[in-house]
Amino acid sequence: MDGSLYFFYGWWQFAVCLFAFFALIAIWWQIGKKQNDFGQVWLALSVLAWAFSGLLEVYFAPGNQENTLYLESGRSICSLFNSLFILLALPWFRYLPKPMEPIIKGGFWKFIVGIPFLFCLVFTLHKLVVGSAYEYVQEPDVYYAVFTLVFLAGVLWESFAKRRLKVLSWLSLACILIILIAQFFKLSDSEMVLLLFSAIFKTSLIMLFFALALSWVKELAENIIPKSANLSLIFSKEKDITGKWVATVLLNGFPGTKERKIILSPKLNELLLDFAQRCKHGENPWLEIRPKNFSAQEKKYDIGDYNQIKRLLNALLDGLFGKGNWSQEQHLIPLKNTLFEMSESRDRKIRMILPPENIFL
Repeated sequence: MDGSLYFFYGWWQFAVCLFAFFALIAIWWQIGKKQNDFGQVWLALSVLAWAFSGLLEVYFAPGNQENTLYLESGRSICSLFNSLFILLALPWFRYLPKPMEPIIKGGFWKFIVGIPFLFCLVFTLHKLVVGSAYEYVQEPDVYYAVFTLVFLAGVLWESFAKRRLKVLSWLSLACILIILIAQFFKLSDSEMVLLLFSAIFKTSLIMLFFALALSWVKELAENIIPKSANLSLIFSKEKDITGKWVATVLLNGFPGTKERKIILSPKLNELLLDFAQRCKHGENPWLEIRPKNFSAQEKKYDIGDYNQIKRLLNALLDGLFGKGNWSQEQHLIPLKNTLFEMSESRDRKIRMILPPENIFL
């Protein structure tokens, strides 16, 4: 193939991937760094590996057999590092598929991704030194890339789906399919088709990385728990599909939406209503929690145990963000501090701290 095509493709890949690397790092610097989240850094490094691969296309544009060997080996090494950095980014993702979560979040993840990487790297270096590949291991980076794509497909789908961006979930699967097709062409001699698919999937995956970053920013903006003064609580009733009246709670004040409707169980709704009524009327706003190992016959307490407060907060968060779409640090603790206050005297008393004028019974 004409070396000028490699020259053009190499400079295009280097410029686009280097720009994408700095853009992803810039987003992380402004937001992710403050949250001590390094997932986006690993994704940026994976794109940077492609930028170095572009330089190899320019420097080793095919002219003789030795250049072709260096180019293919260099591509494989950059591809291996690209896959490794993507896999190292996955534990930082907030939403993971249930079957994959114990594997990715487990303590052996670095070994799961690191040991195959080292094996593939050794085979690639052997090809570079000896001048030929093993008979049964022609392109080790292809096997490692397929291993990476299995996990990446699941994580991208889950990340976009949990953020209610189903179109992007399907687009991520389409992108993964294109990458898989490109990997198969890498095992063949269709160099022109390989360059075409490579240009398509690298551009598509970079755009998905940016879509992922922006969906993360969108989630942070919309899911910030507002301050007590900005939050209003409305109790109402509406009919369900069976015609039965159901108690609902509306929470206003969240960014990105006018109101968020929550349906609680009768017991939890009664507890929240008790908090609201006492806060609204201001006579005795404190509710007392029954101590552990105390018999219910000894004294009547407002709240059976601390777990009732926890169940109430969990139900509110499930209604606000969807089950499994919230975290303790970002949502549970801030919501508890926004809605409730424990007594300073540590006498197991708790009250609602919303402004009374923001409560509508």
